[in-house]
Amino acid sequence: MTRGALRVYLGSAPGVGKTVAMLSEAQRRIDRGTDVVIGVCESHGRAFTASMAEGIEALPLRRVEHRGVVLTELDVEAVVNRRPEVVLVDELAHTNAPGAPHGKRWQDVDEILEAGIDVISTVNIQHLESLNDVVESITGVRQLETVPDEFVRGADQVELVDMSPEALRRRLAHGNVYAAEKVDGALAQYFRVGNLSALRELSLLWVADRVEEGLTRYRAAQGITESWPTRERVVVALTGGPEGRTLLRRGAQIASRGSGGELIAVHVTASDGLVAAEIDEVEALRRLTSELGGTFQTVRGDDTADALLAFARGVNARQVVIGASRRKRWQELLSPGVGQQVVADSGDIDVQLVSHDWTRSVKAPLRIGPELGRRRTAAGWVMALLGPVLLTWLLDLTGQWHDLPLEVQLFLLLTVCTALVGGLWPALVTAGASSLLINWFFTEPRHTLTISDPQNLVALSVFLGVAIAVSSVVHLSVRRAAAARAAQREAAALASSAESLLGEEDQLQALLLQAVEFFGLDSAAVVSRASVREEWAVLGATEGFDVSQVRDASVQASIDDERSLVLSGRVLTADDRRLVSAFTARAGAVLHRAELLREAARAKALAKDNRSRTALLAAVSHDLRTPLAAIKAGASSLRAQDVSFSDADRADLLESIEQSADRLTGLVANLLDLSRLQGGAVTPRPERLSLREVVEDVSAGLTTTGVVRSTMSSAVPPVVADRGLLERVLANVLENAQRHWAGEVVVTGAALSDRVQLRIVDRGPGVPRAAKETIFAPFQRFGDAPRGNGVGLGLAVARGLMDAMNGTISAEDTPGGGLTIVLELPRADPVGHGAPDVAERETWS
Repeated sequence: MTRGALRVYLGSAPGVGKTVAMLSEAQRRIDRGTDVVIGVCESHGRAFTASMAEGIEALPLRRVEHRGVVLTELDVEAVVNRRPEVVLVDELAHTNAPGAPHGKRWQDVDEILEAGIDVISTVNIQHLESLNDVVESITGVRQLETVPDEFVRGADQVELVDMSPEALRRRLAHGNVYAAEKVDGALAQYFRVGNLSALRELSLLWVADRVEEGLTRYRAAQGITESWPTRERVVVALTGGPEGRTLLRRGAQIASRGSGGELIAVHVTASDGLVAAEIDEVEALRRLTSELGGTFQTVRGDDTADALLAFARGVNARQVVIGASRRKRWQELLSPGVGQQVVADSGDIDVQLVSHDWTRSVKAPLRIGPELGRRRTAAGWVMALLGPVLLTWLLDLTGQWHDLPLEVQLFLLLTVCTALVGGLWPALVTAGASSLLINWFFTEPRHTLTISDPQNLVALSVFLGVAIAVSSVVHLSVRRAAAARAAQREAAALASSAESLLGEEDQLQALLLQAVEFFGLDSAAVVSRASVREEWAVLGATEGFDVSQVRDASVQASIDDERSLVLSGRVLTADDRRLVSAFTARAGAVLHRAELLREAARAKALAKDNRSRTALLAAVSHDLRTPLAAIKAGASSLRAQDVSFSDADRADLLESIEQSADRLTGLVANLLDLSRLQGGAVTPRPERLSLREVVEDVSAGLTTTGVVRSTMSSAVPPVVADRGLLERVLANVLENAQRHWAGEVVVTGAALSDRVQLRIVDRGPGVPRAAKETIFAPFQRFGDAPRGNGVGLGLAVARGLMDAMNGTISAEDTPGGGLTIVLELPRADPVGHGAPDVAERETWS
């Protein structure tokens, strides 16, 4: 059975008209004779939307009972049995009620599509799963109902339903989206112009990406390799050289000339991975690309020009930016540069050759072979100078046992051995000297440079050519082997460093220890200073490092403009200094990660403060208004001249005013306490206190009407605490208990080693285990239920004050039902001194 087709109307925001667009499409198809039914359509009480659905057959909805409430959901079975050509399913991201066949409506749609029925549906941009976090950061509202992007991207058609922010806000103001009582709140919160503009841009970008994916699939299916310049996509070719920064900035300028431009930086490396740029330079280019808003890619290829152009065509790029050649003109005569090859083979891709400060600046000295080391190079030259002479002497002594072919082969063997030991240039000298000696001593006529036999001339020429070719190959293989060993050593060092750093808490310290161990140094450090006039500040160092060593250090590698990696000890080789670049780049990454973590912590703290302020405003606005309203009403009634109150009524009004004033006093006191705790301004003055006396004093001063019964005896040892702070703690805890339990609240105490425990027991509704920590958070009332008075500060203030006095507060279940708040404070007398370690305990069942 052929799978049905899915058409999705994507709304940039609620209220832009996606449901109306869906119904309009349904009406058009009905007019063409298509069998269209409504599976589910959410009009949200909008008269125009409801009128659009008139005349379209609506299938019955599935009735699901949940917690005594009957809910209606899409009936997939009814749709499949009816088998229309097209079914309308509104709100694709909807979450179905428990008991429905699927958890999400998009899963219902997927089943209908599998049955071969076409579906037209709707969804808003904020419900796409990949954009959930982005939308929350923009609007401050997290969408709980989401649909996977893959499902929407897999639709046969996605049509954007858009509207300008101003037009949408006018629709809201006219009551075309929400009821009148919700309009002001919606305009002031979710439907702000900035929010709507951001959501609109997200919608356009998401749809543009989908169009780009479709274009890519079409070009691949049709075998089209030419670039279709649908977007200003600029590819910048990087070699890892210093000119890369200039090329990136020029590429960013070109990409920014038009809307939707895209910058892609490409670093082409050899397939074998042996030839690479400096690691720290490549890392710096990667960071600059990110700062310019582009993406950094690394591709491998033996031919740099072919790999670059293949990548550019693969991403459908319109332009390639490449730097002017750094090679000398005579070098380009021998072999064309990458820029020339790219221009020659670019075809329909525009190539921008950018000049820079390093144009024609490469010096290409002839290398005599330092890659092999001084000892091997010296040994090679010894073989080149003495080997041919010694071999000629031996062959001359044993002339009766061999002839010219064997002699040529022996000299060729000597040339290859010289190449293996000393490299190319000693081997070439050996080959030249050997050809002359063979000609003088072993080719007729001897002791002259004349060659009488043409075959001998050919043999001697072949010998020279083979000797040079073999020497070049051997020399190249030795260099490549050395490069491979260096790359392997470098990769092993980086892999080991990365793996070991993953589990380290202090990654910078671990990295410095690795550097000391890897290079065999005395010490290492990361130092920083803003200018040369300031002293070095040590950000991290190993043992034995002295900041005065910075100037005389073996290596001082720059991490950025202010920070450097300093290594002290032996002098490093050139290969080691290349690896220093890897450690420098890793140190920069570690420091950058630490900065990001600090910024994230600051952002988290700011977000927490913002949530606290929001909760404070929401809670205080209600809890301040209520007692103020009672005070205002009571005072106004007492001042009224046209009403006569009895003494009892007057007393009730005065009592109401007094109770409301007490509530305000308690609320303001808690707010002040919380502000002092968050500002670190609480300084306890500890003294020796009797818990029994403090509990009795606090119980007598409570403004609530509940009963507090203390069962503590005089045997309960004294504690060390601040009396004022402890009274505030007990008052908040006891008032909280009486707020949730109208019966008797029991207070009992006991000594526990060096601590004294106070238990405040109520028989109220209790608190679930998962909420026992939540109740101590600011502005939290259990379940966020608006019952009772207060803004949820009492227990939060109590915990903060207990922490300040070196005490603890926690919550436990009361056996038989209820909640027990447990306070623990330091004991004034050690065990065995002062009061005996006994106490009466209250028992309950």
